[in-house]
Amino acid sequence: MAFLKKISSSLSDAELVEQFKQSSDLAVLGDLYQRYMDLVYGVCLKYLKEPEDAQDAVMAVFEELVTKLQKHQVENFKSWLYTLAKNHCLMRLRSLKKTPVTKMKEEFMQSEENGHLEDVMLREENFTQLEYCMAQLATDQRKVIEAFYLQGKCYNEISAETGIDWNNVRSYIQNGRRNLKLCMEKQGKKIMV
Repeated sequence: MAFLKKISSSLSDAELVEQFKQSSDLAVLGDLYQRYMDLVYGVCLKYLKEPEDAQDAVMAVFEELVTKLQKHQVENFKSWLYTLAKNHCLMRLRSLKKTPVTKMKEEFMQSEENGHLEDVMLREENFTQLEYCMAQLATDQRKVIEAFYLQGKCYNEISAETGIDWNNVRSYIQNGRRNLKLCMEKQGKKIMV
């Protein structure tokens, strides 16, 4: 796990953050990161479950840290790093859900073309309903839902790009999901009748 050179420093987290922002010296950032690497590993292991995946995530979080620390104003490095690691893991899990890798035995595979055609038609019908329901959402709600679910952006990115307060972004996503679900259910009932 010790992929960074260990440098002993008596500087505070805030001083090291400021020193890194001014110099972009990876040794300074490495010293700061080394202090909390076990915390990051623990967070990653909690979410990703596999030690190898958690180790990879620890490395990836450090790489993210190099650029993100330059862009953000960090007052409490430890809690900010915890949030960064958690968000990294959640985004990784979300991307894995979008492209799941599943091994299936041949006997479980459906080979009739009619079954596949019905599935395609049902999916197309659901997409049509979803487009209709998305159009029914309020403009800001629709923008936030599209950014979060279709573009895979986090709350902070959406808030920064749209100028919408972070709490409102969260609210729009929750309410938008509920409104879409209700609309889809309503549309489904109309079609079945």
